[in-house]
Amino acid sequence: MRSFLRFLHLWLALVFAAPLWAQAFPIELDRILAVVNDDIIMQSELDTAMRTIAQQLEQQGRPVPPASVLERQVLERLIIMRLQLQLANSTGIRVDDETLNRTIQNIAAQNGLTLSAFRDVLERDGFSFAKFREDVRNEIIISRLQQRQVINRISVSEQEVDNFLSNQEAQGRQSAKYRLAHILIAVPEGASPEQIQEARAKAQQVYDELLAGADFAAKAAAVSAGQQALEGGDLGWREAGQIPTLFVDSVLKMKPGEISAPIRSPGGFHIVKLVDVQDSTKHIITQTHARHILIRPNEVVSEADARTRLEQLRERVLAGADFADLARAHSEDSGSAVKGGDLGWVNPGTMVPRFEEAMNQLEPGTVSEPFETEFGWHIVQVLERREHDSTEEVNRSRARELIRQRKAEEELELWLRRLRDEAYVEYRLEDHG
Repeated sequence: MRSFLRFLHLWLALVFAAPLWAQAFPIELDRILAVVNDDIIMQSELDTAMRTIAQQLEQQGRPVPPASVLERQVLERLIIMRLQLQLANSTGIRVDDETLNRTIQNIAAQNGLTLSAFRDVLERDGFSFAKFREDVRNEIIISRLQQRQVINRISVSEQEVDNFLSNQEAQGRQSAKYRLAHILIAVPEGASPEQIQEARAKAQQVYDELLAGADFAAKAAAVSAGQQALEGGDLGWREAGQIPTLFVDSVLKMKPGEISAPIRSPGGFHIVKLVDVQDSTKHIITQTHARHILIRPNEVVSEADARTRLEQLRERVLAGADFADLARAHSEDSGSAVKGGDLGWVNPGTMVPRFEEAMNQLEPGTVSEPFETEFGWHIVQVLERREHDSTEEVNRSRARELIRQRKAEEELELWLRRLRDEAYVEYRLEDHG
C-alpha cells in the first residue's frame, strides 16, 4: 500500500506543476530495450519514466543523477514492476473498471476537482489520461500482489513485542525516531565467492569515498541497488522498530551524521547513514468512564419506538432511577448490560464517531438525549473523566505495528530480489549489459 501511495503522490506532484522536464529527455525512435521473461520494455517506456522521475526529484529539491545513472536505475525499476505484473497476471489478480474508476474519482476529489477537470489538467500538462488509468491499475495490482505474497503472511507475537520494548528500554532510546539513508551493493542469490568478494570490495570503496567526503545521496543514486536509490537512499524517519534488524545494532550506537561500515546480508552489502535523531514525548489522553443503554430497531420495534423508549428511560434516570438497573433490564448490548451498561474507561477513538461525539459533549453525571449509530439507538451517561498516561499501551501498539512493518519491508526486499534473480532478463543495448 505504501508503494501505491508513493506512486499517487508522484503523479499528483507532476499533474499540478509545469512540465519542466518535457524537453530534458526527448523520446527517441522506439525500439526494444529489454526482454523480461516473455515481455518487453520499450525505449519509449524508459524515456517517459525517466522524465517523470527527473521531474519528481527536481520538485523534491534532490539532485538529478547523470542521464546514464538515471537510465540504469529507472530501467531496473521498470523490470521489477514488469515482473510483479507478470506474476499477478499468472495468479489471477485483477482490478475491475469499477474499482479503478472509484479510485481515480477519489484522487480527483482529494484535489478539489471533478473527474472531467482532473482529466483536463492531466492532458493539458501532456499526460495521457488512458496511460494514467493503466498506471493506477498496475499500482493497485502490485499492491495487492505484495499483500498476498508477503504482507499478509507477516505475524508478530506478544513475545516479540516484549523483547522489542525491553531492548529499547535497555538502550534508553525507546521513544526516539531515526532518519536513515542507505546504500546497497547487491549480490545475486547463490553468488559465487568471486562475486561476493567483488561486491565486498565495491562496498568498501564506496565507504572509503564517503568517509573522504563524497555526497551520500549522489553516491546512493549512482551505485545503490536499493529501492530508494534515486531518492538518495533516503529511508525517511523511522522508530526503532522500523529499523531493519540487520542495521539496528549499528544505528543505535551511531551519532547523527555517522556512516556505518559495510554490513553483510544475504542480499549484499549495506552502508547506512544516521542522518538525524528525534525524541518523542509521553502520550497523555483524556479517558471517559461511561455507560449506555442500547435499543436496536427490528421488525417489531421501529426507529421511532426505539427513540421513544430511550426518552422514557432517560426521564426515569433524571427522576432518580438507577441507570445501572435500567441498563440491565433494557439494554440490548449484551456485553455491557450485565455490568449495568458500564463501558469502563474509554480511550479516544475507541467508539464509533457518532457515539464518541455524543459522549464528549456531556459533563460528568449527565445523560444524553437519544442518538443513533450504526448499532441502534443509545443514551449514554458520563460518570467521570481523567487524564491518563497511555504511553505503555501506545508503545505496545506502536511496537507491534513497527515490528510488522519492519518484517514486511525485509521480506518484501528479499522477495523482490528473488523474483529478479529468477527471471530471464536480456538487455538489447550494449550499454545496459
